[in-house]
Amino acid sequence: MKYKAVLFDMDGTLVPMDQDEFVRCYFKELAKTLCPLGVEPDLLVKSIWAGTAAMVKNDGAVTNDVRFWDTFIPLTGLDYDKARPTADAFYANEFNRAKAVAQANPLARKAVEIAGRDGRRVVLATNSIFPMVGQISRMGWVDLRPEDFEFITAYETDRFAKPNPAYYTDICRRLDVQPEECIMIGNDETEDMFPAAGLGMTCYHVTDFPIYGKNRHWDGPSGSFENMVDWLEKV
Repeated sequence: MKYKAVLFDMDGTLVPMDQDEFVRCYFKELAKTLCPLGVEPDLLVKSIWAGTAAMVKNDGAVTNDVRFWDTFIPLTGLDYDKARPTADAFYANEFNRAKAVAQANPLARKAVEIAGRDGRRVVLATNSIFPMVGQISRMGWVDLRPEDFEFITAYETDRFAKPNPAYYTDICRRLDVQPEECIMIGNDETEDMFPAAGLGMTCYHVTDFPIYGKNRHWDGPSGSFENMVDWLEKV
C-alpha cells in the first residue's frame, strides 16, 4: 500500500541512548536548576514522576503541560511564575549536558529524508511529556531540525501521551490520515509498537537500545537502526 505518513520516536530511536542513563543525567542537571528555588532533590524527583504520571493519564481535557504543572506545583510548593520560566530556560541550555549519554547517529538524517519521499509526511512522535524546547534540544544531538518534520509532539501542544492509543489517533487526526496509512518507528514495545499496531499502523521495532514489554513481545518487523533504514527504503 502507499503510506502517507511516517512517525519517528526519538529517545533510543533517532537519538541512540540508554533510557536509564539519560534519566539519571537529566534529573541530576534539572536538580541543579530547580532545587535552588526551594525544593529538596528527593521531593523534586518524586514530583516530576507524579507530574509525568498525570500526563500519561491525561484524558484530553487540557494539554499535557497543564496536567504536569497542576500536579507538580502543589507537591513542591514552588512558585509557578518562577519555576516554569526557569524550567523552560533549562531545557534550552543546561539540558543539553545530557547529550553526554547519547551516541551519534549519522543515519538519522538519512532515515528522515527517506521517510519523506514520495510525498510522505514525517512526524517526530516523541512522547509529549517534554516541552517543545526540550524536544528541539534533543533532536539537535543528531543534527536534526524542526523543519525536518511536519510537526513535533510536545507537552504544550498535545493532550495525550504514550502509551495511550489516543496519542496516535490524535496524530492521525492532525494529519488527516488513517492509522493504516502510517508507519511508526520506535524502540519501545509498550509505548511505540503495541498501541500503534493495535490501531492498524505498520510498526518497526528498532533494537539498538530496545525497551521490551513485560508480558508480551513484538513479533513484527525489527532490527538495528541501520536495518530499519534499509527496510524503510523498500516500503
